Amino acid sequence: MSWEYVTLDKLGNISRGRSKHRPRNDKVLFGGKYPFVQTADVKAAELYLTEYTETYNERGLEQSKLWKKGTLCITIAANIADTAILGMDACFPDSIMGFVPFEGVSNVKFVKYAFDILQRDCQKISQGTAQDNLSWKKLSTIKFPAPPIEIQDKIVGILSVYDDLIENNQKQIKLLEETAQRLYKEWFVDLCFPGHEDVAIVDGVPEGWKKQRISEFGDIITGKTPSTDKEQYYGGNIPFVKIPDMHGCVYPITTEVTLTTEGANTQRNKFIPKNGIMVSCIATVGLVNIAIEHCQTNQQINSIILNNEQDLYYVYSTMKRLKALLEGVGSNGATMTNVNKTKFGNLEVLYPTEDLCKSYFNFCEPIFKKIYSLSVSNNKLVQARDRLLPKLMSGEIEV
Repeated sequence: MSWEYVTLDKLGNISRGRSKHRPRNDKVLFGGKYPFVQTADVKAAELYLTEYTETYNERGLEQSKLWKKGTLCITIAANIADTAILGMDACFPDSIMGFVPFEGVSNVKFVKYAFDILQRDCQKISQGTAQDNLSWKKLSTIKFPAPPIEIQDKIVGILSVYDDLIENNQKQIKLLEETAQRLYKEWFVDLCFPGHEDVAIVDGVPEGWKKQRISEFGDIITGKTPSTDKEQYYGGNIPFVKIPDMHGCVYPITTEVTLTTEGANTQRNKFIPKNGIMVSCIATVGLVNIAIEHCQTNQQINSIILNNEQDLYYVYSTMKRLKALLEGVGSNGATMTNVNKTKFGNLEVLYPTEDLCKSYFNFCEPIFKKIYSLSVSNNKLVQARDRLLPKLMSGEIEV
């Protein structure tokens, strides 16, 4: 089957996001009702982007632009050519391009799938001496498949079956985690735990509870990156977790980078065991994952190797609520927040009685097992979709 191939501007309108104010992270811009999407949010999304970490207020919106739901977001800096379709109206900076299809000419999902196929080509032409960047001048050299809209719609219909299942599983995961977080808030924040009526409160803390440093929960390991000059250190079976792997998930089922046994053994003291709790502490702080197997992390992540396995879900949920505190203790330099191992370990949190932690563990255990199962299922669906994707997008499989 022979299809026409055209540049992206023949399929729809494309332009860069806007963020005029400097510095871009000025707090006066944030905390309102307008979603502010960043490159990491696009990378973490599947087909639709519905999760974000920041919001603009009216002042933020004034120096930006509100893109409509259904816009295709394309990252052009840091993470190159990651894409996702806005699930709501949102703002984004000039490190993201927005694509709006011409009606009757292109299907936005089809263009998104085309980017999935062409991402490596986009990354190659984006490489520079400093930071990789995908300008429109560079992107305009890439040709996109442009079959008739009827063919695009049929291909989208086939691939959407997989994406709809993935999206439904993601919704279930979110609801399950919210269930665990609601009980955490009820018991450990609002202090309406079982039997609270018979427990005295002293200085705002229930009798029998205590404040303790994070380092008292177990050993803390700050990750490290093996020498990237040694090719033999990479491409093995040992997951190497970095911050992009942590977005939008509880368990890092897959990682972009893996280590060989030789590479990992150059830093034997950096192994994280199953159920180690990983917390991002540099730049993007406050992301929390649970290790599913022996792995290692880079230096942007501090991990807690628990002394008591039944503290697992209490500590995980506590870490999920620490983002503001982590940002507060980080050494704020000119470029990023950095919460080093000492500062991280010295953070104080409440620790309830062991019986209450055990009760929370027993409540959460089936919830997190289901989250893990759904996460594994999603990974298999992604693999099946990605095997089918190039055959459909090239016309090898007729529809």
